[in-house]
Amino acid sequence: MSGNKCRNCGSTNIETDPGRGDAICIECGFVLEDSVIISQTTFEESSSGKVRNSGFFVGNDSTGGATNFGAPYYANGKESRGITIQNARKGITHLCLQLGITNQSLIDISVNFYKMALNHHLTRGRKQVHNQAACVYITCRIEKTQHMLIDISDVLHICVHELGRTYLRFTQALCINIPVVGK
Repeated sequence: MSGNKCRNCGSTNIETDPGRGDAICIECGFVLEDSVIISQTTFEESSSGKVRNSGFFVGNDSTGGATNFGAPYYANGKESRGITIQNARKGITHLCLQLGITNQSLIDISVNFYKMALNHHLTRGRKQVHNQAACVYITCRIEKTQHMLIDISDVLHICVHELGRTYLRFTQALCINIPVVGK
């Protein structure tokens, strides 16, 4: 990974850590890969002297990543959670601008929904674009804008059904009462 360039800042200073399963730009903190899977076999010796294979089996139908990497990771003085929220804010802002939403308070509300979903571990195993889009749609419904789920799906070129499932999961898990459209 060290020969690649960062998509965010263009730096070639990339740190790949197989233990964490990620690749991060050292210059700006951008996460280039967050689910690196190592396919090599390694062995370790236990305290009793037994040798065992290290790592975990990942099935073909696996949908989630690792459940816990341990202590928080810091890059350039920022915790990885802060980087995740910063990247989500960028994605949400970009989506809102594509939809013609320029009101900063609507963007902030969407980011707050994303933070709530992150706190409840709802973003794990889902594409970030789906997570961000679901948060924007929740905001659109609550604030009664004219945007529909299909509009967001068209702008992002993603499956409307998958986006709908993410939206419903978020609203149910976060106990958000969405106003009825129409009438």
